[in-house]
This record gives sequence, structure tokens and C-alpha cells, in this order.
Amino acid sequence: MITGGPLRLRCGNHIQVMEVDQLMEFFCYHRDRVGSLPLRKALLEAHWSYMDRFGEQMIARGPVFGTEDEDTLFGSVHIVDLPDAVTARAFAFDEPCYQAGAYRDVLLRRWHNRLGRTMWEFPGDRDTGAYFFVLGLGEGEPVDADVPADQDDLVAYGPLYSDDGTTWVGTAALVRATDEAAARAVLTTDRYADIEVHAWTFGGRR
Repeated sequence: MITGGPLRLRCGNHIQVMEVDQLMEFFCYHRDRVGSLPLRKALLEAHWSYMDRFGEQMIARGPVFGTEDEDTLFGSVHIVDLPDAVTARAFAFDEPCYQAGAYRDVLLRRWHNRLGRTMWEFPGDRDTGAYFFVLGLGEGEPVDADVPADQDDLVAYGPLYSDDGTTWVGTAALVRATDEAAARAVLTTDRYADIEVHAWTFGGRR
């Protein structure tokens, strides 16, 4: 989590200076288009260079894979502090892989960092255990607003909201778990219209 002082954000060719308390948290999930892996690989450096511009604002990031076949790339998750929804949409849609047509679709939602830390502050050993991305989409009365009692296996956790931050639309988590079922159990299953669980790994330059 970013704390204290002004932050310089590059938006296109312009530099925007923002106070940290003016920032909002956004969850961005780029879902890959079937057959786009060669294009994704060709644009890997361009993708990393683009994300380097948001390094100070990044809460968590990483690729999403199939739970049965971890060679199947499903997409990428980025959770980032940005000043508003307009800037968040620019972040999502100016990304090189999106511009080149590598993605099937994009889920972009306001998010709240219930852990109050970034993935770089995760207390566990990154090289131990399996990691999963869990996404529950729902409506109505919010659920799973409180962080699970055992936070040691949580890399990121928080509710998803509408652009104005008033309507709950789901919950997203990055979690270390023994298997897919254990990862899914982080959420109250019967309160969501749909829950996705995919293998995930810590992102960034290798």
C-alpha cells in the first residue's frame, strides 16, 4: 500500500501529480483470447515495460493459468492504485496486449484492499505451496466483507464495487492453498452467481 506524499503518474504524454489519499484501488483482469499465446509472448517485454510505469501504484499482479493444465494461460490480474475510473480504463485498455488483440475481454472494477498491504509484503514463502486466483461475482447484500481469520495464506483479498464505489459486485482474492477446492472455500460459495478459480503466480519481470 502506498503511503505519504505526492505521487507522479504518467497518463499518456502527461504527468499528473496526485496525493496518495486521492488514489482509489482498482482490480483489472485481462482474459486471454484462445490462441493468443504466441502474440502474448512476442509482446512480453512491451507488457512489462508498460507495467513498470505503474510500479509504485501496484498492489498485486500476475498471470492466471488453468488449474489442470498450468501451461494454459488464461489471462493476467493487476490490482493498482489510480486516481479515478477514467485513468483506470486507460490503464486497462492502453496495455500493449489489449491494443494488439490478445485478450478476449477485460473485467475492471473498484476494489478495496482489506489486507492493507501489497503482494511484496506477503509474509509467506513464495516458493512454497500452490497459489490461486479466486473471483466471485454476485449482487445484493455484500458477503465476505471481513478478512478470513487466517491471513497468512492470503496474498490479496478484497471486495469489488461499481465505479462509484457504492454497489458491491463480488470479491477477488489471491491465495495460497492445497488445491482448487481449498482456494474456493475462501469465499461463501452459495452467495455468488459464479466463482472462478485458476492457478496464479506472482508477476513481474523474471
